[in-house]
Amino acid sequence: MTLDPILLSRIQWAWVIGWHILLPAFTVGLASYIAVLEGLFFTTGDAAWYRISRFWTQIFSVSFGMGVVSGIIMPFQFGTNWSRFSDATANILSPMLAYEDLMAFFLEATFLGVLLFGRHLVPRWAHLLAACMVALGTLMSSFWILSVNSWMQTPAGFTFHDGRFFPTDWGAIVFNPSFPYRLAHNVVAFYVTTGFVVLGVGAWLLRRPRFAADGRRILRMAVGFLALFVPLQIALGDMHGLNTAQYQPAKLAAIEGRWESAAPAPLTLWGWPDQQAERTDHALDIPVLGSLILTHSLHGEVRGLKTFPADQRPPVWPVFWSFRVMVGIGLLMLAVVATALALRLRGRLYDSDWFLRLCIWSAPSGFIAVLAGWTTTEVGRQPWTVYGLLRTAHSVSPSLKGSDVLLSFLAYAVVYLMMFPAGLLVMARIVRGGPTETPPGAPVAAMQAAAPIHALSEKA
Repeated sequence: MTLDPILLSRIQWAWVIGWHILLPAFTVGLASYIAVLEGLFFTTGDAAWYRISRFWTQIFSVSFGMGVVSGIIMPFQFGTNWSRFSDATANILSPMLAYEDLMAFFLEATFLGVLLFGRHLVPRWAHLLAACMVALGTLMSSFWILSVNSWMQTPAGFTFHDGRFFPTDWGAIVFNPSFPYRLAHNVVAFYVTTGFVVLGVGAWLLRRPRFAADGRRILRMAVGFLALFVPLQIALGDMHGLNTAQYQPAKLAAIEGRWESAAPAPLTLWGWPDQQAERTDHALDIPVLGSLILTHSLHGEVRGLKTFPADQRPPVWPVFWSFRVMVGIGLLMLAVVATALALRLRGRLYDSDWFLRLCIWSAPSGFIAVLAGWTTTEVGRQPWTVYGLLRTAHSVSPSLKGSDVLLSFLAYAVVYLMMFPAGLLVMARIVRGGPTETPPGAPVAAMQAAAPIHALSEKA
């Protein structure tokens, strides 16, 4: 059996980034949430905000650590599996990734210790400042990573000589055509993902008499937040779709399972794309709606896949279905939020047991939507690593052997299958413990090395 190093490298990359993206999808939103909680505690002095902030900070510390560990190995793959891609794009991507390290990682590293361990060692304003800086650091990291990814999707501001990209306009590179839409869509997706986790945990705590008061507060806050951000995300998704139609029409055609150009074009709700036969079987179409949504015109043209050479078309089936999973979950999220608002108006938000169970079960929905959206974006970019300019087949390391990739992939699989369940169990244990009753002035045993401090006290 011949092992294809290109296919195995793509599977390995998808495996690593698929697990890793779950962490920033949670920590970016959670860092901002904790900063808000710290601000509420600072301004009101209410001990409930203190308990809730401490509770979520414990969860944040575990997920942040997992995110760092799972993200460290990704740069190594640029050298081992994707050396020709690294060589071709180094003049552009290396400075941007360096800025991500300088502006985001160091900001987080500087203030994370204060956030986790300095609650009783620094003034309240300094702890609030640390929480804000950590939140800003996660957003700066998102800024640079998404700028890099967007440049690979819609490259701009460069010249191409001897197989290498050279920068000519850094403004055009960083703020490339799809970057504003991709940044807004992803950051809000991260916030919504965190919001549904908070909603689910709040509902779980509300059903436990010991934590009911804090659970009610967490749930109310999550519903108010999601009522604003879920509709906003749908609007941003529409804007991102228009941008994709302009700059990546082949990806949009794969999303729609559309083979022939049409004006007006129907919207395909359901179907079974057959790439070999160049058709979508069992399609369920709504006339004209495709043009209305994708071009904002009743007679707008949607290009079909047949207008592109066969070797420049993305894999249709995964793009078609991952997009529908993402949109389907988004609509379910909207239904949950609308139900919450209706129950709130009727005064039944906190005592409707079926709805609290629904909130708990919907907690992981954002992660599934993020993975589906990421699949749509990245598989839809194929067969290119730099869209229209550098093929994936020409990006892999020339000396790479399939057996080597298989071995390293198995090693990554074992490590990730051990690390993520272990981290999830630790976070589940923190959730079961709930917000503690520790008063604001008391030491936090879980965050301080009790034994050495105790020893120093005795020595003094």
